Amino acid sequence: MGRSQFILYLVLVFLFACQSGPEKAGQESEEMKANISVTPFGETPEGEANLYTLVNEKGMKVEITNYGGIVTSLLVPDRHGKFEDVALGFDNIDDYLAEHPYFGAIVGRYGNRIAGGQFTLDGTEYSLAKNDNENHLHGGDRGFDKHLWDAEIVTGSLPVLKLTRTSPDLEEGYPGNLDVAVTYTLDNENVLTIDYEATTDKATIINLTNHTYFNLAGQGEGDILEQLLTINASRYTPVDEGLIPLGTLDSVAGTPFDFRGQTMIGSRIDETNEQLERGGGYDHNYVLDKEQEGALELAAKVHEFNSGRTMEVYTTEPGIQFYSGNFLDGTLTGKGEKTYGHRAGFCLETQHYPDSPNQSNFPSVILRPGETYSTTTQYRFSAM
Repeated sequence: MGRSQFILYLVLVFLFACQSGPEKAGQESEEMKANISVTPFGETPEGEANLYTLVNEKGMKVEITNYGGIVTSLLVPDRHGKFEDVALGFDNIDDYLAEHPYFGAIVGRYGNRIAGGQFTLDGTEYSLAKNDNENHLHGGDRGFDKHLWDAEIVTGSLPVLKLTRTSPDLEEGYPGNLDVAVTYTLDNENVLTIDYEATTDKATIINLTNHTYFNLAGQGEGDILEQLLTINASRYTPVDEGLIPLGTLDSVAGTPFDFRGQTMIGSRIDETNEQLERGGGYDHNYVLDKEQEGALELAAKVHEFNSGRTMEVYTTEPGIQFYSGNFLDGTLTGKGEKTYGHRAGFCLETQHYPDSPNQSNFPSVILRPGETYSTTTQYRFSAM
């Protein structure tokens, strides 16, 4: 090849690269376009469940099934861009149909505990299932986590999944026909937003939350004891032996419950402390330091040192339940055949306080006809 031919060859290569470059870039952009897709997930007693996959432009992926509104997977990047699933759960519907500790689920009508499985509303006493020793827990024997929800993919620029169902009057003992909508939105800043709405035709009580177990190192990657937790709360609600609030709002100052500064989850979890002994670790409601009632504000923050992953929890709710996975004991095998040992995940359940229907000094959880129950929680993920 002569010099002139070689120069011509280089010019042709350059022109080809200029033409193909934008096309390739366009293909990569298309691959990272935010979207939502649906696939069959398996049979439930109420019919076929689906799995909905929400993906944003950065590649974060959230998988949700309309059985129980369960978040089955949360793929988020570390500081090097490596994605890991940070939500505990199962690979198939059969394991979710079997007994499990509410992995990823919507819990209701009333998340958390109600003492003695009963409450009085407008002079009428209502009896609920006693599915936690003598108390009622997370909606009863067949709460919202064990139902198939109607699902709608909401058209727009972001992946949005809206789940709805009607809880009939006296389902699990609760009064009123309750129309519920829970909407999951994944934006391009790696924020998962959960909006809850409900209306009723009869006075009732309601306290909805999501029960995802997180491990920011990756699901099945050991315990969460060295992950750093901050909770924006100066007070918490101490409990009796049945984990029912005593009715007081106690200061966290000078106790193992003080997470106002960044603290390792496990740094004080085994201290001699009556409240820790009753919960087997942390299983307590925190009274959030809200600047404005009902505003969307930072409630908690968790950081995992090795990966750099950080999760911030924002909510309009007045409280948050911090649960340190105390009852996980290695008997459950999760995704990828990974075993979930003691404290393999933590929960940060945004909520009204436990047993509020029986505690007049707690914020009200009563919903009446003509009113709309509306709360929002966000899980904001980043890495540093």
